[in-house]
Amino acid sequence: MIDVLVIGGGINGAGIARDAAGRGLSTLLVERADLASATSSSSSKLIHGGLRYLEHYEFRLVAESLAERETLLRVAGHLVWPIRFLMPHVPELRPRWMIRLGLFLYDHLARRSLLPGSSAVRLSGPYGSGLRADLRHGFLYSDCRVDDARLVVANAMDVRLRGGRVLNGVECLAAKRISGGWQARLSNGEEIETKAIVNAAGPWVKRVLNQNLNQPSADAVRLVRGSHMVVPKLYEGDHAFILQNDDRRVVFMIPYGEQHTLVGTTDVPQLEAESAQPTFAEVDYLCRAVNRYLAKPVHPGEAVWRFAGVRPLYDDGTSDPSAVTRDYTLRVDDDAGAAPVLSVFGGKITTYRRLAEEAVHRLEPYFPDLKRAWTDRSPLPGSDFGQQSRSEARDAFFSRHANIATPTLRAIFRRHGTLADEVVGDGRLGEEYGAELTEREVRYFVDREWAQRAEDVLWRRTKCGLLMSEAQRRRVEQVMGQ
Repeated sequence: MIDVLVIGGGINGAGIARDAAGRGLSTLLVERADLASATSSSSSKLIHGGLRYLEHYEFRLVAESLAERETLLRVAGHLVWPIRFLMPHVPELRPRWMIRLGLFLYDHLARRSLLPGSSAVRLSGPYGSGLRADLRHGFLYSDCRVDDARLVVANAMDVRLRGGRVLNGVECLAAKRISGGWQARLSNGEEIETKAIVNAAGPWVKRVLNQNLNQPSADAVRLVRGSHMVVPKLYEGDHAFILQNDDRRVVFMIPYGEQHTLVGTTDVPQLEAESAQPTFAEVDYLCRAVNRYLAKPVHPGEAVWRFAGVRPLYDDGTSDPSAVTRDYTLRVDDDAGAAPVLSVFGGKITTYRRLAEEAVHRLEPYFPDLKRAWTDRSPLPGSDFGQQSRSEARDAFFSRHANIATPTLRAIFRRHGTLADEVVGDGRLGEEYGAELTEREVRYFVDREWAQRAEDVLWRRTKCGLLMSEAQRRRVEQVMGQ
């Protein structure tokens, strides 16, 4: 009998499995599709405090998010990067004093040591790039970007390193309580016994709880779709924009690689998790929101990629989807003090580590020998830079493999950090498929990162699919088919 079965290979499930394995619990993580195949690869790619949540008085959530931002910069440094956000000032939307107050709170609600604070700026020079000439003033503050899908994979890799199992493409079909625990039936034919179950199925959390586990619950999940579009680069510079809209929401423009800009997101009610696709109305909404600020308007037909994620928010009864809390709720149900199932409602990628820590803490009554919390100080695989900075480790990696083209090394290091040497191996990278993706790295994704299909490689382990031709993508599909 194992200690914990975690259902759901998104960021929360992978984070909980990592935390549990590191505290001495025998752990199994199962994901029915691919790691990060749903919401966790369809986010706005941000680790942020949530500046707009201050207007909904979510001070505790913002403070926790800001603290986690600093923690993730330390423990996930090859996947989380600082970025400066610029908010052009539009007086009729929010007065200057309100923005200054919000940014003051944003700077001081949690301890900040790695990122610079906020300031007022004039929109001239580099900060005015791409904007209308009549926009003259703005505010600058700090947040972080993240490779969301790779953050999930890194957590799963650490589960394996700490003795846990990860089964990708395997579903928990059903589970029932037995003496001292649960008996679960998996889609790969295995039947396992476990002392506890964690239900981190994201948008499917309620379905898994009621149907797969036959566990009644009064808690409800609110599905809200967040749609994004990627367009050719809209402005010069490494900074991002947070743009006020006339409906009191905000829209982001974020650099996405060297050639594109990511624009998002929307807040639209979603009925079914399986059918999440951006609608034309949402893409039009995003275009109208950014065109309020751009010197050269962008049109829906310019989008080279569109994607939508479903936020599985805890239903707090709020009618406005934008006002529904992004905080998480954890529920533990047991049978006379035994055989617990812990279900995760809500949450956001920024606070996944803290959520995971709290989830495992909630299981402590069932595991009295549980080790203490640890994930706030232990780097993820690929981020163990030791006494070096990230840039020093990258430069040393480049020097060790000077015979390989720098763009290829840069792409590999950005994805794998200190594991990049394992990917490169003896330097014979094999066939080049395009967008700096090579045969050797694809083999690594299959052998070490549970990739099974071309889309796992092209759109989650990497985003190379965005930069490839149709013929190049078909070649990867052919190789993965083999």
